[in-house]
Amino acid sequence: MTRARLPLLVLLCSSACGADVPASTEDAATTSATSAGTAGGPPTATGDVTETTSAAADTGETSTGTAGTTGSDGPVGCDGVPLLPVPEDTSLPGPWPVGARTAVVDDLTLEVWYPAQPGSEAGEAAVRYDIRTSLPDAEQGKVPDEANAWQDCDCWRDLPIDEAHGPYPVVVFIHGTAGFRSQSLEFMTHWASRGFVVVAADHPGLWLKDLLGSLCGTPSPTQDLGGDLDTIVAALADPQADLGFLQGRIDTARLATTGHSAGGFAVESTGAIAQVVMPMAGAGVAPGAALRSVLVLGAQADKVVKYDGQQTGYADSPAPKRLVGLANTGHLAFSSLCSLRNADGLDFLELADAYDICGAAFAGALFDCDDAYLPDAAGWQIVEYVTSAALEETLHCSSAGDNFTGLRERFPDIGEFLEE
Repeated sequence: MTRARLPLLVLLCSSACGADVPASTEDAATTSATSAGTAGGPPTATGDVTETTSAAADTGETSTGTAGTTGSDGPVGCDGVPLLPVPEDTSLPGPWPVGARTAVVDDLTLEVWYPAQPGSEAGEAAVRYDIRTSLPDAEQGKVPDEANAWQDCDCWRDLPIDEAHGPYPVVVFIHGTAGFRSQSLEFMTHWASRGFVVVAADHPGLWLKDLLGSLCGTPSPTQDLGGDLDTIVAALADPQADLGFLQGRIDTARLATTGHSAGGFAVESTGAIAQVVMPMAGAGVAPGAALRSVLVLGAQADKVVKYDGQQTGYADSPAPKRLVGLANTGHLAFSSLCSLRNADGLDFLELADAYDICGAAFAGALFDCDDAYLPDAAGWQIVEYVTSAALEETLHCSSAGDNFTGLRERFPDIGEFLEE
């Protein structure tokens, strides 16, 4: 059953989504050429099909090694960086257990998922995220533990980072309107397991807590996604305090930016610092000095950000570029939100309705979930496959870009694939 309250969508997106779109369409045209939680209980640790147009992508750099090729001392990435061997099928998780740490930088709360020392997860309890922390303070106590939709993570808290390999490239993710840092958890941990340090923040003014609060009498902080990204990148350039464990273990010259919805629009102009840019349910990507790979992702049945926006964005983006459109699915295919359910089967929105969470009915305008859509797990597999292939091709200097050959034959649920 679809619960997208579309009449309210215009109000919400004019005040929230639109804040992250370039100042004008003319400006944009000028610059452009997780396991979802199910069981209740307390935490254990804190579309139509379109024909394909394809041509080989040229990354502009000769690989010094591939993540799947063995050198004298084992698999190597860019510039001979030592790595563990990863499955050639980029939809499969990699060999690293995933560590998770929470950090505070200025006014941002960050979550960092990273390749941990193999074996260090033995005997440790997996992380379980409490989504109630993304509700306004006055609403958090309304949902009891036994009714909560816990978000279970294939990750472990505070594991030692794997110092025998790397340094690792970095992926920065920006959540969507009324989202939160773990909203797309399956992707975060997948990339980390394959040799990336992944960072996501709760973005003030865009965060679920702030949006609901603004609808319930609490002033919302000013939204500044560009400033947030600058803060994150600067902190990663010289990791200190909560991020100190990353010192010497990350390569910020090999950076990717990605985001969903408002976050997808926010990364449009990050090609000055990011080699790979991957907007999800956003638009396209503007040229930039560092930019070497563009991957535009969209859902062809999206009721919130129409798919033709991704098609236009792709057309305006610089090559090398790819477009992947998922058939028969909606806006939240790039998140965990439709699959977050409690032990009684109540989803995220039903739970908020049942416990009278202030503002939930308004936030429901963005809840584009439908039982007739492509199952989340099938969509996640495709997204993990194509995003990991794009990341590894450029940031690990691997042959993973070959995975785009025959893509729609492998995944019939891809309604459109374009490559230039």
